[in-house]
Amino acid sequence: MTETDYALHRKVAEVSRLVVQVAEQVGHVSGQVTAVEAGTQQTRTELQQLRDEFRAFVDQARLTAALQRAETKVGVIQDQLDHEFGHHKVVRRTAVGMLQAFDIGLVAEDTVRMVGDQLMLQTPRYWLAPALVALAAWSSDDPQLCERAVQESFRRSPDRTSLFFALVLRRQGRHAESTRWLRHYLMAQDPAALGREFAVILESVAQGAFGAAGRAMLRDTMDEWHGLLAGDEDAQDAQIERWRAEIGTLCPTVTGDEFPFLHRVSPQWPQLAQVLSAARMQQAVLDKYTAITDAEHHPSSRIEDAVDDILDRLVSEYDNEELPLRRDLAYQEAVVAHDGDTIRARADADADSASYDVTLDYLTVQSTAALNPSAIGTSQATRRLAVAACRDWFHHAHQAISADYRAAVPQDVWARFDATYPIGSQSFTLPQWGGSFRTPLPELQQDLGAHWDKHTAPFIAALGYRYAGKVAVAVLVAVLGLFIGNAVGSPAAAVVIPLLVAAVAALVINQGASKARQAQNSARVLLGEAKRDALHQLAGASADLTTWQNAYAEADAVEGRVREFIASLSTAADGNSPFGGRTVPREGKPA
Repeated sequence: MTETDYALHRKVAEVSRLVVQVAEQVGHVSGQVTAVEAGTQQTRTELQQLRDEFRAFVDQARLTAALQRAETKVGVIQDQLDHEFGHHKVVRRTAVGMLQAFDIGLVAEDTVRMVGDQLMLQTPRYWLAPALVALAAWSSDDPQLCERAVQESFRRSPDRTSLFFALVLRRQGRHAESTRWLRHYLMAQDPAALGREFAVILESVAQGAFGAAGRAMLRDTMDEWHGLLAGDEDAQDAQIERWRAEIGTLCPTVTGDEFPFLHRVSPQWPQLAQVLSAARMQQAVLDKYTAITDAEHHPSSRIEDAVDDILDRLVSEYDNEELPLRRDLAYQEAVVAHDGDTIRARADADADSASYDVTLDYLTVQSTAALNPSAIGTSQATRRLAVAACRDWFHHAHQAISADYRAAVPQDVWARFDATYPIGSQSFTLPQWGGSFRTPLPELQQDLGAHWDKHTAPFIAALGYRYAGKVAVAVLVAVLGLFIGNAVGSPAAAVVIPLLVAAVAALVINQGASKARQAQNSARVLLGEAKRDALHQLAGASADLTTWQNAYAEADAVEGRVREFIASLSTAADGNSPFGGRTVPREGKPA
């Protein structure tokens, strides 16, 4: 062998060694790339989890912040009310106390008069202050001062003054005078724009405060008002809508936790949740209003006590200047009640916003006394009668909501699957598949399984090693080596170079094929698990749908009982009027 052959042999061996090193480095880099891809996928998954957790944190932080702001504002508004209107409380407390002092005679007339004078000075615009001066003057037999004080009180608030003295005179057994003040009050009223103090009339009827004559007058007047407003379709519709809003607040929330699979795979889930929530409203309505109508009411056996209770409500009623603050306070308290959920709080506040209007029509007074008696200062006894009075609106609202949710029941419920699954450095996207639960579950599962197989098979096959291209390159390099060896006139090089190229190519191809098989096996396992999970979710959703149908049927079955209950309200009042009331035992006796 010539020296040239030896030199060429050494160069070929060096090239072979370098090729082997390059192949090893390529394998090492390939392993690092795979590790980087795995790390990238893990990072992507963790980022997705972090994003979901961050969104949940942001939502919770928003609720917490809204709750804290509402709690702070509640305190601020209450302080503002105390600062601006707190002096009225002193007058209110004094009013009934003064009447009770007259009963037992433990307080000197001079003391009563001095207290009335002080309150008159301290509350220059408040209607009740001159009314107390009139009481003190009446007690001390000073008719001129009494008349001037009554006129001043009447100038500041004609309606409240009329009611106040009607009740005071009734308390003292002055039936004719009491009825005259009451008639004066009623004749001045517009049933489409009643003052907020009118709620005291409802309370007086429930307590039997005005006796038989007063009760008859009130019943006739209110029946007349009801007839006048009954022809106003807008007013009637407004009350029906208010009752619908009230019933809507009684719909319990249905969460996906109750039906986890159906919630996850069915595009009809929001509709299903809303329908079931509305159906479960039936039991909530029945429970709430049965408790209201069944609550025992123990009226006072003394006319003084009954009237004192009503006077407390009259003098404690919010003044018109307080209403903006009271409305804001009601909203902030709703935010606190809903743990910072401002959307639900606003819905509740808007549904009851009419309770804080300066004037209310007669129909709205009835609804407010039934739905939010605390807003106008009526008792639970009055609420019971008001609910009975509102039975027609209650019935229409209930029937409308029942019809709406029944019409909203989906006629066909589907399952839908479409998702993207990361597979190493690639991702597999399952084309959307949908199936109706009207189809038997085995057929649905078979169809879904076939859908998975149809689209995963080519994806897994595409992950296989492409031998043809790699072998063609190896053959081309080997031929080139053979040509070079023949060109330099070295038979050894012509043999050694192709063999080295073939060995390196075999090593590279084997490594590539092994990694491709691993990728295919990994994809086959991951997609197989995803397929089994999808089939499991499909079966779970089918079972959830059956559970939902049973829950809906059970909830909806209560609708008939609610309808019967509403119809029974017609017997909860005296005849066709809810304002029959009662007569207290002391009626007719002199004070």
